[in-house]
Amino acid sequence: MLNFTKTFLTDESGATAIEYGLIAALVSVAAIATLEALGTSLNTIFGEAKSALDDAAGKV
Repeated sequence: MLNFTKTFLTDESGATAIEYGLIAALVSVAAIATLEALGTSLNTIFGEAKSALDDAAGKV
């Protein structure tokens, strides 16, 4: 039982998993912020493309 307790207290694999989880969370937050910033400009670009296609289709 003493050996198990000693092994359990010195095991650092859980800390590594937590670190990877924190890194994944930070990457997710950065990706969401970037996509949100790009979302407005992409919406404008696709809106202009849609308008141009609608105008082209109306002239046929």
